[in-house]
Amino acid sequence: MIDVADDVTTPVAASPATSPAPGPAARATTARAAGPGGGRRRGARSQLRKRLEIVFFVAPALLLFLMFVLVPMATAVQMSVYKWKGIGPLVDFVGLKNYVTVLTSEAFTEALVHNLIVVVLSIAIQLPLGLAIALLLNREMWGQGILRTIIFVPYVLAEVVAGVIWAQLLVPEYGVLDAISAAIGLPTPEQGWLGDSELALGTVMVVLTWKYLGLAVILFLAGLQGVPEELYEAAKLDGASWWQVQRRIAIPLLGPTLRTWAFLSMIGSLQLFDMVWILTRGGPANATSTMATFLITEGTERNNFGTAGAASVILFVIALTMAVLYQQLIMRQDTRSDVPRVARRRSR
Repeated sequence: MIDVADDVTTPVAASPATSPAPGPAARATTARAAGPGGGRRRGARSQLRKRLEIVFFVAPALLLFLMFVLVPMATAVQMSVYKWKGIGPLVDFVGLKNYVTVLTSEAFTEALVHNLIVVVLSIAIQLPLGLAIALLLNREMWGQGILRTIIFVPYVLAEVVAGVIWAQLLVPEYGVLDAISAAIGLPTPEQGWLGDSELALGTVMVVLTWKYLGLAVILFLAGLQGVPEELYEAAKLDGASWWQVQRRIAIPLLGPTLRTWAFLSMIGSLQLFDMVWILTRGGPANATSTMATFLITEGTERNNFGTAGAASVILFVIALTMAVLYQQLIMRQDTRSDVPRVARRRSR
């Protein structure tokens, strides 16, 4: 008799060592079986890690911005609606009275006019002078690096150091400039260059030009370095002179740099304080006062901190307004792409 049980083949479990490796189809099937939940969790963890990294690197800067910009601004706005002498809590609320006092003050009006004069003269003097020096220094010449250093050194000096140096040079009768003028027979003002109300602002402008011309030259040189050399070579092959190359190629391509420098010069002129305070403290007879010296005088010397706070808010609004208008009217062409502009023209 044949035993049926002997003919039945018993399946043997495959050993893990001998089992074949799963193919791509099997891995895909396994991934689908695992479901999309694992991928979503990994993506969520990756996004969380990126956000934590951003917070880690940005948080210190935001904290400093909050402490040294936003909080002082809020404090100045709060102070500007109170009559406060700097001692005790803010209890004497006066509303917009401090703003009316500042805007109707003849001293503040003179300070605002002086700031605007500095803005115009800074651009009118430093722009052509700095551009001319940058074009000359962009050429190969002996001592090029030394000349660049000499021009840029005044900008590196701190305002306090530069102001003290010029204050000593401009001392009436005993200053170096008066001594040189007397030696060559030139007349000098009796009250000094900074003591004469008609000459004080012009003298301050000379010092400001000496101090900040280096920044303009360095920025213009950096912009000139970005002009492709192929354009210069092509112009020379066409027989263009050096001045024609600068006028037709270098200066037009330097437009964005020129506009950026003018923006920085304008904002710096509106906030001018250090140099004027060291040289003249806004005098004589408010001949060189600025909005910054006005609010410092009101706050620290007259103890009208409410008025000083209102003046600081007005200065901020004026600077912000001029900055926005400059961005919209002059620097817009530097921030807009040429491709969309061409597309808009074609669509018309």
